[in-house]
Amino acid sequence: MEESWDFEFLSRMADSCVSFLSEFIEDWLANDMRVSIFKILLGWLILSLIAIHFAWKIYGNTVNDMYYRQGTGQNGGSPDAAPNLSGWQSAKDDVKTHRE
Repeated sequence: MEESWDFEFLSRMADSCVSFLSEFIEDWLANDMRVSIFKILLGWLILSLIAIHFAWKIYGNTVNDMYYRQGTGQNGGSPDAAPNLSGWQSAKDDVKTHRE
């Protein structure tokens, strides 16, 4: 029983795909304004994706190196225990506590 249902479902899916493709091909071959706009937009999308692909192949490593800082420590270039925290220490020393 399940096999016939699966076959019926698959045959309906195949029929709907074939009918969609046949309508698409008929519209594609028609000289309609919406088809022309669709062709232009599809060409622009494909051209953009190809340009992004080649740009990533060329500049991908540079962008990746800029994003991930190189070095040792918790945040890339900053060490876990910095020996000289002059900027941070002066800001910390200026903060008043309730005891003062």
